Amino acid sequence: MNRLSRMLTAAAALLLVALYFLPIWKVELQAPQYPEGLGMYIAVSDIRGYGEFDLQKINNLNHYIGMRPIEAASIPELRYMPWILAALIVTGLAVAAIGRRRLLYVWLGVLVLAAIVGLADFYRWGYTYGHDLDDTAIIKVPGMAYQPPLIGSKQLLNFRATSWPASGGLLAAVAFLFAAGAAYAGRTRGPRARVAVAATALAVGACTTATVHPIAYDGTETCEYCRMVITDRRFGAEVMTVSGRAHKFDSIECLASYVAALDDQQRVRSLWVTDYAAPGTLIPAESARFLRVSDGPGSPMGLGLRAFSVAQPGEQGEVLDWADVLVLVANETGSPRRLERTSLLVGVLR
Repeated sequence: MNRLSRMLTAAAALLLVALYFLPIWKVELQAPQYPEGLGMYIAVSDIRGYGEFDLQKINNLNHYIGMRPIEAASIPELRYMPWILAALIVTGLAVAAIGRRRLLYVWLGVLVLAAIVGLADFYRWGYTYGHDLDDTAIIKVPGMAYQPPLIGSKQLLNFRATSWPASGGLLAAVAFLFAAGAAYAGRTRGPRARVAVAATALAVGACTTATVHPIAYDGTETCEYCRMVITDRRFGAEVMTVSGRAHKFDSIECLASYVAALDDQQRVRSLWVTDYAAPGTLIPAESARFLRVSDGPGSPMGLGLRAFSVAQPGEQGEVLDWADVLVLVANETGSPRRLERTSLLVGVLR
């Protein structure tokens, strides 16, 4: 193994350390009675909800259909996985130190095998929970099973179940790409080795970049808050949740109202508003510059709010930041509960 190959192998092994701190997989449930969704994270040694009570709520729902409770203590794999992960990290660092190419190939093969076995076990776990139901359950639908998807989405009665890798799972994929890049770089030198590193870097970027879902302004999407059709490219807004779900809005006002009404702010990963000077371009709400104008084209909900990425030449109107917008919209609604929740949220922002 050359120096580059050793460095990539060591980096792959060290990336696996993050799996002790970050969730590997996530499962989310969406239904009309849970507009914010319910979700759980599967970590290397634990299972926990998105929010404080999410796992408890999921188990309560599962009780009605006869599914046994989801408890980390009842899943033996969660006791073994930390040790398996430790072995992968130690052996990966040992391979980088020894520098034998054949050992790298073996370690890469073991890494792939561990991923396959893990996915197969997750499928078996989901199958058991979804099919092995209590005959005395309150809700019984003949022939119905409740196995969540291994990856992707699936409709289960009135719930939409979604299953995807979480941040730890994505980092594990990046570790595999590093190890694969090391295997290739170890077989070549010069320009071809640099190409291998560049290809690995591009693949890593594709895996780790947090994307924003584009808003369709063709009349096919409606505002999550007011249910009006989203058509004006100058005012669209969006919430990205920690599960990767996008909630879209027709105005800054609706975004602010929706965020202030959330029971669990930890579900929010990022907030986006449209740059009025570049219609259709989403920018982070926390860093945006907001302008409230009283003349010219109004905003969809009538408060005259516009967002900009930078100050505009000759701008006229009241300049606000995101916290100011939350207060303004709360005051316009006049709801005491909304004002109280907004004041708490603004206190965190400031």
